[in-house]
Amino acid sequence: MTIKIGNAPCSWGVEFADDPRNPDWKTVLNQCAGAGYKGIELGPVGYMPEDPAMLSDALAENGLELIGGVVFRAFHDPAQWEHVRDGNLRTCKALVANGAKHLVLIDSISPRRAPTAGRATEAVQMDAAEWSAYVERIRTIAKIGSQEYGLKVGIHAHAAGFMDFEPELERLLEQIDENILKICFDTGHHSYAGFDPVAFMERHMERISYMHFKDIDPKVKAEVIANRTGFYDACGQGIFCNLGEGDVDFISVRQLLVDTGFEGWCTVEQDCDPTLDVSPIDDARANRQYLESIGFK
Repeated sequence: MTIKIGNAPCSWGVEFADDPRNPDWKTVLNQCAGAGYKGIELGPVGYMPEDPAMLSDALAENGLELIGGVVFRAFHDPAQWEHVRDGNLRTCKALVANGAKHLVLIDSISPRRAPTAGRATEAVQMDAAEWSAYVERIRTIAKIGSQEYGLKVGIHAHAAGFMDFEPELERLLEQIDENILKICFDTGHHSYAGFDPVAFMERHMERISYMHFKDIDPKVKAEVIANRTGFYDACGQGIFCNLGEGDVDFISVRQLLVDTGFEGWCTVEQDCDPTLDVSPIDDARANRQYLESIGFK
């Protein structure tokens, strides 16, 4: 069994490719490698160069493997369908060109859902027709990634989107063939949503193809849920703490991965606000050291 540990540009505050606050992509690669990681995600398409040779050379210089990439776009909004398709096709091409295997689909934040992040019983729900069309958009994108590009496609639940809470994630999994769509499981977002990450993993390990490691500060979580704080403001308040300092039971997570023979990448994602006085490389090192301390090599 081989479990590999990677990191992602969002741990350096990179959420959108055109954000002027983003650090230079070469700095992120260099610091990721310097913190002890062997792989990195693409980040939002357009952040790293889409010239395959340029990115390949930079990855090689830093001894990094490209793990996968995320399509973080508004699957919930039919008016943004072409934007979703464009992001998906560009991401698929970049991944295949650099030998990456994982395509992650995330429904981006919706104004209709943002006030009820972490509040499953209060969240607005789609009607039957809206849900059906939403599922079909996800299925279409998953088919392109899996059947046309040969990628492992995983759905990723995310706070403040329409794929957030455990019941809707399980409902989606029932409606899309597992050969087309698997799970990219994020421990932190599952906790943010108010559910038990380990219990979900126990039920669905056979469908989890990729892991995102994220921890949640329980005190900050309680405050942002009570105050109906927006997702990015919650990031700025430190809801995503260093691994091992929050409410996710990573020792049990590791044991479950070992017991079920999980192989492949587990990627650290510590979403942060790039305007804050934080040191992403220090956090990256601390997270790597914590994972080593509990048995991840």
